[in-house]
Amino acid sequence: MILQHVLADKKTSEMKALHFAPESAFRTWFSNIFGEYKTADIEMEGVDFKVDIQDLPFADQQFDFIFASHVLEHIQDDMKAISEIHRILKPGGIAILPVPIVCDKTVEYAAPDPAEDFHVRAPGMDYYDRYEACFSIWEYYSSKNISDIYQPYVYGSSVKDHPLRVDAERLMDVVPVVYR
Repeated sequence: MILQHVLADKKTSEMKALHFAPESAFRTWFSNIFGEYKTADIEMEGVDFKVDIQDLPFADQQFDFIFASHVLEHIQDDMKAISEIHRILKPGGIAILPVPIVCDKTVEYAAPDPAEDFHVRAPGMDYYDRYEACFSIWEYYSSKNISDIYQPYVYGSSVKDHPLRVDAERLMDVVPVVYR
């Protein structure tokens, strides 16, 4: 719903898009709406580019749209990755970069946590402050912006022994949209 809202007045057929860690459902939709659609990941098979988001091989200002959902919580130097996304985004371009919000204040881990799908941090509501270091325009859409009938919430993990998760706790989902 948020993607449709953000892209509603855009000529997507003339836009060049880059999708990190491409999810199947979005991959199909994006390939149908964007004029040029490319995928990227450091490990995933079947992507157009096998790249490290912290050190992208693309020239400056190459893409109109970048989508990286639930990627940055896996990246050790996420500020470098955010900076790289900003660098390759064209002026007026859009990046959508959600991470799972699982606590109030972001907690950095000493090492990737296998109980959390090898996340290197537990993002809190303060995580999105990091985007403000690179992007001057941002919007945040949350579960509060969407009708409850669409259930736009995330729920706590079933990992019972993880100190930052509570089973079945309903957490607000936040989708940040940043503009260059």
